[in-house]
Amino acid sequence: MAPTVEFDPKDMEFVNLGRSGLRVSKFSLGGWLTLGGTQKGDIVKDIMKIAYEAGINTFDLAEGYADGNCEIEAGRVIKELGWRRSDIVLTTKIFFGVGRKGPNDRGLSRKHLIEGINESLERLDTPYVDVIFAHRHDATVPMEEIVRAFTQIINDGKAFYWGTSEWSAQQLQEAHHVADKYNLIAPIVEQPQYSMLHRERFEVEYAPIFKSYGTGTTIWSPLASGMLTGKYNDGVPEDSRYATNKEFFKDTVAKLKTPEGQAKIEKVKALTKVAESLDGTMTHLALAWAAKNPNVSTVILGASKPEQVTDNLKALKLIPKLTPEIMAEIEKILDNTPEKPSTWGR
Repeated sequence: MAPTVEFDPKDMEFVNLGRSGLRVSKFSLGGWLTLGGTQKGDIVKDIMKIAYEAGINTFDLAEGYADGNCEIEAGRVIKELGWRRSDIVLTTKIFFGVGRKGPNDRGLSRKHLIEGINESLERLDTPYVDVIFAHRHDATVPMEEIVRAFTQIINDGKAFYWGTSEWSAQQLQEAHHVADKYNLIAPIVEQPQYSMLHRERFEVEYAPIFKSYGTGTTIWSPLASGMLTGKYNDGVPEDSRYATNKEFFKDTVAKLKTPEGQAKIEKVKALTKVAESLDGTMTHLALAWAAKNPNVSTVILGASKPEQVTDNLKALKLIPKLTPEIMAEIEKILDNTPEKPSTWGR
């Protein structure tokens, strides 16, 4: 067994996940498409190790990532590197299953949630996760059943908190209502998509949820699947995510050539100049911009190489540089500020 490795927070910022007492690193490492998927073996260990050594304590996984292999790889690495379980925050998500086709092998039925978390813990080789997410909403299951199942998982000690991913504000409100009515445990966190190019739901629809429930967020795709890195300004590089996952991103690639896609590229080019004026790159600026939002608890990073983690974390140094004047300049370039409902502010 590997000797226990002490956690060093380095220069990382840690924040409470919503109104809970759980403290997560401002940037976290995600396993979608990479850990156990396009990347396996030693490189997974290298990626996770460099993230941990840089102060990242939060790792985002799911049963459906690489049909369970993401959790297997993460669990293996944690054991091999000798990390103390209490030093890290492990999250996983249940909904899509692991490729089996039985009628109860996916969704949010009490059966799948309980069996799903048991299988996730077995793959991770750990007795609990810190947060378990409903990976999507399931309209075929009564909300009371969903909330009761997550409450049971927490009461059984298999998770400390639960959350949701890509639920609507109305669905989140219903979950809180059910939890309050039946004295059950409510979700503390939502995992939505959020970036400079994808703002409406986060900044408008969820605003009342943030205010009423103090919901935390673990945001995904802060780089808009790579669009905000600038790597697609002149086409699709062969080693890029769009190229190595052609089927998944075929619609995204097609949109690059449309007038809308070209308009986004022009915005990225203009924003790159702002980033350079701050001694950063477009990637750093996009990540810092997302992290600066007070309703963002942690920004999930995706990496296929260890050096990508190191480079992405340079965004930490850009956050203090995003003054009101710089933010106004960015807003002018983006020209996509979501319109608030007309009743706001009256």
